[in-house]
Amino acid sequence: MTRAIFFTASTLNGFLADPDDSLDWLLTIPQEQATADIAAFTERVGVLVEGSSTYEWVRDHEDLMRHPERWQQFYGERLTFVFTRRSLETVPGADIRFVQGSVADHWSDIVAAAAGRDVWIVGGGDLVGQFVDAGLLDEIVVTFAPVTLAAGKPLLPRDLDHTRLELTGARQAGPFAELTYRLIGRPDAS
Repeated sequence: MTRAIFFTASTLNGFLADPDDSLDWLLTIPQEQATADIAAFTERVGVLVEGSSTYEWVRDHEDLMRHPERWQQFYGERLTFVFTRRSLETVPGADIRFVQGSVADHWSDIVAAAAGRDVWIVGGGDLVGQFVDAGLLDEIVVTFAPVTLAAGKPLLPRDLDHTRLELTGARQAGPFAELTYRLIGRPDAS
């Protein structure tokens, strides 16, 4: 069964990005142990889903318009669905599908593209919240960094209490703490 997984890093106080949608706070921390875990995770992923701010940050931060080969280094040949209301420039050679509307409207296409593998919801928090609202999120894996920010973009701008989240894993990865939660009560949507 295809599972929708929000796999991300967060500040200790629950921000995905700073107020300018930047992840520079994360990139200052040694990543060696966490990077190996991401590689193992992506082997199970068939398709990626992200919001336009996440897409634009990666595209611009990695200078992908001038170095499109970096896209494959990060994501491989996987199709990426980018939810946006705007017209965005496509990274040359990347398999990107820009879509509008609700995640539920595109879920069958996302599952088909995943071909029995997992769906990685890369970010951002509001898009993940839409997956929660639609009853389509299966798991949250958050790697908490030893950083706090005074303000920023929240990890998940939705109310989920202990009756909806079951802790299934907790471990240390270098300076990071990784927590894995299964969402309880998710209807079978695949």
